[in-house]
This record gives sequence, C-alpha cells and structure tokens, in this order.
Amino acid sequence: MRAVIFANGLLSHPEAARQAIRPDDLLIAADGGLRHCQHLGLTPSILIGDFDSLDEGQVSAMRRAAVRIIRHPARKDSTDLELAVRHAKSLGATDILVLAGLGARWDQTLANLLLPAAADLDGVRLHLQDGPQEMHLLRGDPQGTPLEVQGSTLEIHGAVGDTVSLIPLGGDASGITTHGLEYPLRDERLAFASSRGISNTLLASPATVSLKEGLLMCIVIHNAAPV
Repeated sequence: MRAVIFANGLLSHPEAARQAIRPDDLLIAADGGLRHCQHLGLTPSILIGDFDSLDEGQVSAMRRAAVRIIRHPARKDSTDLELAVRHAKSLGATDILVLAGLGARWDQTLANLLLPAAADLDGVRLHLQDGPQEMHLLRGDPQGTPLEVQGSTLEIHGAVGDTVSLIPLGGDASGITTHGLEYPLRDERLAFASSRGISNTLLASPATVSLKEGLLMCIVIHNAAPV
C-alpha cells in the first residue's frame, strides 16, 4: 500500500503534486497539510496532528465529510508529519510519499529530510517530492554486506541531463556503485560532510545506485520539468 502525506510546508508545484497522486493512494493530511489537499480539490482519508494550524471549523468540516480525525496534544515529542508517517506505517503502508515537506523554517525542513533515516522506518520506502525535486534514502548493512531489502539499490528514472546528488548521512557511506551517471562510482566511499557526491548527471534511464554500508540520501532534480 502507498500512502501520500501532505505536510504543512510549501507546496511549490501544486500541479506536479496532483499528478503524483494515484487513484488507490491513501491520502493523509498532517495538520495544516489539509489546506493543500483542499486547494487541489482532494479530501484526505485521515487528518492527523495537534491542529494548531487549523481552526475548529476546518476540523469539523472534515469530520462531517467522514474523514478520520486523529488529534494529538500540542505538547508532544513528534512533529505532525512524523505522527502521520508512523500512522501510515501502522496501517501497512510500505511506500510513503511526502508532499509539501519543505518550507521556510530550516529546523522543520531538516527534520523532515532526516525522517526517512529513522531506524524503525527501515523497510518503508519514504521519499519526499517538491515539483522537479525528489529525495530518496538508501540503507546499507552495518557489516558492509548488501541487504536483500528495498532501499539497498535505487533505480533513478528521468531524462538525460537530470541532476543526481548523493549525500551520506550520519557517517561515511561505503560500497557505492552507480550505473548510468556521468561520474561513476565503483564500490567506493563517500565521506560524511563532503560535497564530492553533489551534482552528478543522468546519462541513461533508469540509472542505478547501490549501497553496501551506511545511509545515503539521493536527491534527483529533473531539470527539464516545469518550474
């Protein structure tokens, strides 16, 4: 099952967001993400959060529309987006797309970008999209042996000339092998906090990136996409 979560960040490319949604997706609004759903003419199946970004009239309207309402206290240890992601996982979602996950606040944006790296979300394909930009996370095995699980190898689909950047998280990422990129890696290591993996270029679609050890954020920028 795939879940699509609208967060309360900036939805820079509404039409691209609409096109990313499939008919059988489970739609979840994380608090103020409800407004993005409404702007696109969509009604979520679930509204979750502390609702500090909504008024009671908006919440009541969703209740009348038979939307499942899950209210959390304002004083909590998780963001509304994290609550939505974990709830989607509890319902059996193995593929989760986050829309409007980026915004003007650096703290919220960074927390959202790092959320896919949470240890207990291993096995869930959690990725963020904002118009022509998308972010995926690859997980390697701590012992350096490739795991036969989703995420150790990523297929990248796009057009020749699209930008692909590889960024290690939480330490070095090793055993990286790429195919279909201008600057290939062959069982190599990218050091944490190094910019070596930034701004590679797609030469063929699909390209692949595989990882043996560590965490690797893969950001794809579809340069030919409308902005």
